Amino acid sequence: MPVAVEQARSHLESLGLTSSAAVLDQRLDQAAHRQLSYAEFLADLLAVEVAARRERYFKARTRLAHFPFHKTLEEFDFAFQPSIDERRVRELAQLAFVREAANVLLLGPPGVGKTHLAVALGLKAIEAGYGVYFVRAHDLVEDLRRAMAEHKLDRRLRVYLAPRVLIIDEFGVWPYDRLASTALFTLVSARYERGSIILTSNKGFAEWGEVLGDNVIATAVLDRLLHHSHVLNIRGESYRLREERQAGLVGARVVMGGDNPQP
Repeated sequence: MPVAVEQARSHLESLGLTSSAAVLDQRLDQAAHRQLSYAEFLADLLAVEVAARRERYFKARTRLAHFPFHKTLEEFDFAFQPSIDERRVRELAQLAFVREAANVLLLGPPGVGKTHLAVALGLKAIEAGYGVYFVRAHDLVEDLRRAMAEHKLDRRLRVYLAPRVLIIDEFGVWPYDRLASTALFTLVSARYERGSIILTSNKGFAEWGEVLGDNVIATAVLDRLLHHSHVLNIRGESYRLREERQAGLVGARVVMGGDNPQP
């Protein structure tokens, strides 16, 4: 029996089923104790490998997504932000918008949880097997602007067209010049009805013309983003300001004569 077990372990390792090989003895003991059939034992052993591979895939995809942090939907405090329709967010987490190549626009002041929700939806997409990429709007636009100036835009666009879900965070924090705005429009147009964009912004749509420096480009970008979209307007207090208040930092700033607290 030990010889057969070692042979089985060797075969598993040769096939690359290293997780199954590592727990072979344990699963054999459990099978004997539970009097499992051969088929049940095999299914149980292979389930270990499937779970391990799924976990490795998730970690690799999460690393490639370049998230700024790892926060799930379960960690989001919906009670603190009553303006958010929790049922609607959880419907988005079913990822129909990804299958339909629709967009999700999260609007609201700084600190209300827009990026948290964007990352959480991105993690859900990765769990479902979709490629995801996260990028700050300023970094994205500057990257595309340089590529356009160097006549390499088509090549650079591939990075942002490849993932099924592209998360663009903090749009509107900085204004963009015409070249950068044109490059952004090129990206949005290229992804239109081909892949989903999750975008967070502290600017209302009426202000996008000012951000992009061109009302015509802003209208064209919004036309493509909003055609198939889900828009969530978040109105509430900053999580960071709440945490600072709980830690007593806001009061300390006032006493010390420091800057006004920023969310």
